[in-house]
Amino acid sequence: MVSRLRFLRNRISERLWVKPLLMCLLSIAASFIARVADHIDISLLVPDITSQSVNTLLSVMASSMLVIATFSVASMVSAYASASSTATPRSFYLVIADDASQNALSVFIGAFIFSIVALIAVENSYYDKSGRFTLFVLTLAIFAIVITTFARWVDRVARLGRLETTIAKVETATAVALRQRRCAPNLGGVPVVSRQDTVKSIYGTSVGYVQRVDVTALQKFAERSRVHIEVAALPGTFISPGRTLAHVVTEPGSPTGIEIDRIAQAFVIGNKRTFDEDPRFGLITLSEIASRALSPGINDPGTAIEVIGTLVRLFTHWSEPVEEHDLQAGECDRIAVPEISLQDMFEDAFRPIARDGAGTIEVVVRLQKAFESLATIEDATMRDVAMQNARWALQRAENTLKFPNDLEVARECVEFAMPDAS
Repeated sequence: MVSRLRFLRNRISERLWVKPLLMCLLSIAASFIARVADHIDISLLVPDITSQSVNTLLSVMASSMLVIATFSVASMVSAYASASSTATPRSFYLVIADDASQNALSVFIGAFIFSIVALIAVENSYYDKSGRFTLFVLTLAIFAIVITTFARWVDRVARLGRLETTIAKVETATAVALRQRRCAPNLGGVPVVSRQDTVKSIYGTSVGYVQRVDVTALQKFAERSRVHIEVAALPGTFISPGRTLAHVVTEPGSPTGIEIDRIAQAFVIGNKRTFDEDPRFGLITLSEIASRALSPGINDPGTAIEVIGTLVRLFTHWSEPVEEHDLQAGECDRIAVPEISLQDMFEDAFRPIARDGAGTIEVVVRLQKAFESLATIEDATMRDVAMQNARWALQRAENTLKFPNDLEVARECVEFAMPDAS
């Protein structure tokens, strides 16, 4: 349930209209809350605020908020376009989900709606003495919120479309996905084992990417039908008709006529990959940013080097031990889910950089230093994979680099990965 709510929350955060709509409803409610004060006997305790003063204040807010809201939308759209063009289009949904920008836009639109509704109410003598004072206080409070929000938002939007900010957002989303997968390597199920029972495969019926696998729903179905299910398509897998989603393993006594097609309903299929439960997508996005920076038209090896450092941090976090209380045991004992492959993760992250940066000695050296750092981690699998990828990267560099001194430097950097290395 927690993962399902998190998935829905992230999808909602990618919609720009949700928070402004909620703020509009709150602002309309706030303009009518002032009327409640007229039903409370506090008229002797509050000063008499004239309708003209409240009217003037609301008019200033109404005229300025629409301009600020329009300006904020234009700035946000410019930042989104910049993030997509300078980094990668795959990072667009992370940038658009920026809380500070959405909150700022919501505050500006909400203040505009509040001022319009309250202005109409004041013009029609909707408030008495207590109501006008309460409305005046609310208006001043909203002014303060708008000014504070605008000051913070200007600082944020200046960085929103910058490449460093985009890389940081992708790193954060990837780190969260890696952490969740590290704590639940089998998504709450059990490891895959060799099977010898009767197996029936479940195939996809639509075209898209697996965004989420509802292992809990699969467990309930498996218990009710007395079967075991082996997931064959992890989040991030491309699905088309004929591509296997899962295998159903029956057992003696399993009822006949099981509606196994319902298993496909536990796989959320979408047109695009998401970062939530697909850590490989985050690694791919980072490598795309580096590859674009290494393209001849941009020629920015510094960005590729920065991405390499980011990837080293992510894989270092992946190798860290998980606390006992954070590790999710296989509660869904009838659902077998394969673990994510570390070799696949390395290829997603480093192979494009090794390919596109093979002709740049600075990138080659930094990449080899990254592999050496990961090879020193007390993780046998991480060490073997890092050393193997280091040798592959050297082969690419040897086929591309022409200057003898560069080749010598590259080979010296890979000495740690050679079979005879101590």
